[in-house]
Amino acid sequence: MENQKLPAIHVRSVFLSDVHLGARECRAQTLLDFLHRVHMDELYLVGDIVDLWSLRRSFYWPQLHNNVLRTILGKTKHGTRVIYVPGNHDEELRDLAAMVFGNLEVHREFIHTTAQGQRLLVMHGDEFDGSVKCSRWLAALGSGAYDLSVSLNRAVNRVRHLMGYPYWSLAGYLKSRVGTAMRYVQRFEDAAAHLAARRGLDGIICGHIHRPLDTTLHGVRYCNTGDWVENCTALVEERSGQLALWQPADWSPDAKAIAGGLQRAA
Repeated sequence: MENQKLPAIHVRSVFLSDVHLGARECRAQTLLDFLHRVHMDELYLVGDIVDLWSLRRSFYWPQLHNNVLRTILGKTKHGTRVIYVPGNHDEELRDLAAMVFGNLEVHREFIHTTAQGQRLLVMHGDEFDGSVKCSRWLAALGSGAYDLSVSLNRAVNRVRHLMGYPYWSLAGYLKSRVGTAMRYVQRFEDAAAHLAARRGLDGIICGHIHRPLDTTLHGVRYCNTGDWVENCTALVEERSGQLALWQPADWSPDAKAIAGGLQRAA
């Protein structure tokens, strides 16, 4: 069944990050299905939407990636307020911070107020990455290692698909098993929560580490939107003001085929 024939899902706000348009690993069709099905008053693009790092290494821009941008711009023409908070892979767009183009705004960071009155800091999250702040070559090295793991993951999943096994994330496995990666993720989440608490806010919404999570840390709400490379997750504010992490099972009746057996976000 095609998504355009299904009833639309209306929500108050949607937060997406780490789409990585321009990278071969981007799951653009799944994102398009989401954008066609889910209608929102506000759409937050929380960084790394276009992967300029990948495009500089090897230009890759299929029609599907163009369709994603066209769909987002189409939403602005139909009343959706789009707030773009650039990340490190699209950091050149930070030069446009505070500029407004109709219903499209660019901000370095933003404070979102939910329908329940919660004030949440929205930022990409590379600000908490010590390697990015201290050494750009270390950041590039980390990105290269991640790109390698995702490329290997693609090859592994071709074989798994032929054998009838569901999708499996090598990068996600490494992040959950390698001690250094686990410590980095924990420090990242702690730093993000501490910043929100210091600013007297109710929580923070970020991306960057491709680990979807909605939890309470240090007395504030910590939300990570995940990504559209491994997890295909979005943080959604429903009309009531409730926040929830969504993956294909939450918006598609054909989630198994679309998600390729992705496990529900932690």
